[in-house]
Amino acid sequence: MASATFTVQQDTALTNSHITLNVAQTASLRSQLKSQRGILNSSNIKALCAQLNVSDDALLQGLVPLASEYAVAPVSDFHVGAIVKALDENGEVNFYFGANVEFDHQALSLVVHAEQSAINNAWLNGAKKIVKIAISDAPCGYCRQFMNELADAKEFDILLPDQQFKLAELLPHSFGPTDLGNEFSLFNPKPQQGNFSFDGFDGFDGFDGLDETLARFALNAYVPYSQNFSAVKISTFSDGDFYGSYAENAAYSPSLSPLQSALSQFFLAGLSFNESTVKSITLLETAGHENQAGVARAVLASFKNLPAIEVISAQLK
Repeated sequence: MASATFTVQQDTALTNSHITLNVAQTASLRSQLKSQRGILNSSNIKALCAQLNVSDDALLQGLVPLASEYAVAPVSDFHVGAIVKALDENGEVNFYFGANVEFDHQALSLVVHAEQSAINNAWLNGAKKIVKIAISDAPCGYCRQFMNELADAKEFDILLPDQQFKLAELLPHSFGPTDLGNEFSLFNPKPQQGNFSFDGFDGFDGFDGLDETLARFALNAYVPYSQNFSAVKISTFSDGDFYGSYAENAAYSPSLSPLQSALSQFFLAGLSFNESTVKSITLLETAGHENQAGVARAVLASFKNLPAIEVISAQLK
């Protein structure tokens, strides 16, 4: 069965051509990243840059090995890390970490790639513009296609350990949203004016444990091709809730399911995905457009003794 948590490094320092941290500094940063669910905010970045006397780009690339530690790779044993440098609504720079997640004994198409994880982390947490993405290894074609759905696909830089590219250099003659008549894109979605209705109840506040946050993540899903506004909530016994939204792609296959989205966030908090941690899992889908229950159950089949996923269909009006 799938590994239940990321690969933790103990008592090691982070030293590379970009930055140097001692064992204590590295341990402190690992703890901070777990508590902040894989995000370094502007003040964190400024403090680290001042402490280490480096630029934020040097810090960005230097921290990629820490991102790789969050990988869950029981199939490949290949740990990939990625960090998105993005601007928030106030124009401040934040770093959003990501790593690959694999599921043992399931189709390889269900994996979450590190680039998807980092982009998903930025998207779910309010980033408005991607400036750069630093990756431990060259992005595969799947990830290049996923990145091609972004609003800033033609602008942001892709930083590898020894090279730098624009996406167009790695994905010439690309196929994207406009080829399917979609004028919108991930990070620039079509405005959503509707709301959910369930058996006569508008919204979810106070109804059978369903909260407005789950509905909001579903409404914020990027689903121009299926129209299945959907989201997943993973509730834990003592570590809060984790949400994921559905993010589609013009090539369809690189789409990120809401459960994959939520699981990626879960692992960035350094938690073990098992019955001792997970209290409940809920999938909310748009009635008449449902397409996520099957893939969600397939992913969850990689883990033992978890609570059954609750699947809810609601009308969008």
